[in-house]
Amino acid sequence: MKIGTVLVIGGSGFIGRHVLNVLASQGISAIVPTRRRERAKHLILLPTVDVVEADVNAPGVIESYARQCEVVINLAGVLHSRRARLAREGEDRYGPDFMATHVELPGRIVNACRAAGGGKRLIHVSALGASPDAPSEYLRSKAAGEKVVLAADDLAVTVFRPAPVFGPEDGFLNLFAHLSRFSPVLAVASPNARFKPVYVGDVAQVIARALGGRDAQATRYELCGPREYSLIELVRYVCRLTGRRRLVFGLGEGLSRLQALILENLPGSLLTRDNLDSMRVPSVSHEPLPFGVAPTALEAVAPLYMAHTAPHERLGAFRSRAHR
Repeated sequence: MKIGTVLVIGGSGFIGRHVLNVLASQGISAIVPTRRRERAKHLILLPTVDVVEADVNAPGVIESYARQCEVVINLAGVLHSRRARLAREGEDRYGPDFMATHVELPGRIVNACRAAGGGKRLIHVSALGASPDAPSEYLRSKAAGEKVVLAADDLAVTVFRPAPVFGPEDGFLNLFAHLSRFSPVLAVASPNARFKPVYVGDVAQVIARALGGRDAQATRYELCGPREYSLIELVRYVCRLTGRRRLVFGLGEGLSRLQALILENLPGSLLTRDNLDSMRVPSVSHEPLPFGVAPTALEAVAPLYMAHTAPHERLGAFRSRAHR
């Protein structure tokens, strides 16, 4: 099936740049709205990608671009939100940033697809573990967004639920590498949290192969890598890859919560209590990747992009700059 132009919302982010590289390699045209075009310079060079400066939250913006496209991909997501106000009885509340990005935006996308006319193809990226009764606002809001798009039975909707995604410039393994640069001791909150991280290249391939797959309408797919790890195993693995000998130990539940409370109030919010609540749900699935995509092992990819943070690599860079 020939694919027309694709509208990619959240396309300037980590997963988006890999999805758009795959689409460009296949000659598929894409429109990527972003609030600040200069932050998407890495996409502007792709021959089939049109990066436009626009606010998708402004009235009529999504509708105007949806009219030009046959497929809409929603990759928008946030990991942190301001805290929710106390909910009334029987009312499930989320922080305002979770509500805006994970619940209200998918609703506007559905309405825009309908207003644009015709049976649009909508691909929505959620999160593994999303559930209305999940312990975190993040996962509950993701579940609410899924409900909104899957209820649109007049659209060809497919939902993907990836585990934490790794790859070059990720915010997952690179976060541990960054922390290991500045401290000889790493205290890991929720050390026994379970993950099957999935490679960003595999996620991009799955999304690209789904574009014409209308037989996958109203279907949810869980996306995981081939191997399961605890969080503390991943932190220790990153330390080995970067050549940093660090004391890595796990915190109990009380100290994990205290660490999250402190960090969420510091610039950057490296860890929040809601993140901690999300980790109570294992990011693990035994479903194979769909559309014939073979999962890539973390050990096959991570050494290729983590090595540049190792001390001997930095020394090599210094010598190169000094022409030695």
